[in-house]
Amino acid sequence: MEARPQGAPAGRSGDGAPARPVADGRTEPERVAVTPAAAELLRMLTGKHGPLMFHQSGGCCDGSSPMCYERGEFRTGDSDVLLGELRIDGVPDPVPFWMSAAQFAYWSHTHLTVDTVPGRGSGFSLEAPEGVRFLIRSRLLED
Repeated sequence: MEARPQGAPAGRSGDGAPARPVADGRTEPERVAVTPAAAELLRMLTGKHGPLMFHQSGGCCDGSSPMCYERGEFRTGDSDVLLGELRIDGVPDPVPFWMSAAQFAYWSHTHLTVDTVPGRGSGFSLEAPEGVRFLIRSRLLED
């Protein structure tokens, strides 16, 4: 199920995909992408676990880090926003990126890029044993 705050797009963006057109000829900005390092990690994790998904909550501590799960292992609902579907070369299925609606209210003006850094992933995120963790880098959306 997809839930969106008023004015929030459902987005189907990915790693470098262009913005998509909307009904009046304008384009909807890409909201989420991945770095080459994150794409490589996603290829490896897909090989181990099958189709994946991301969810980023608005919690404290590591609760605001993107968490990578096997698709279907984290249930989304009315309080979640689908920011986009990451299309990664070598990964057969798009990787949906979900965010809590409360977190989206804070990040709605930004473009998010999923990256990796050395360190241990948190919680149940699939990259935890790999010696790296996913991280969000952000920039303001441009017109």
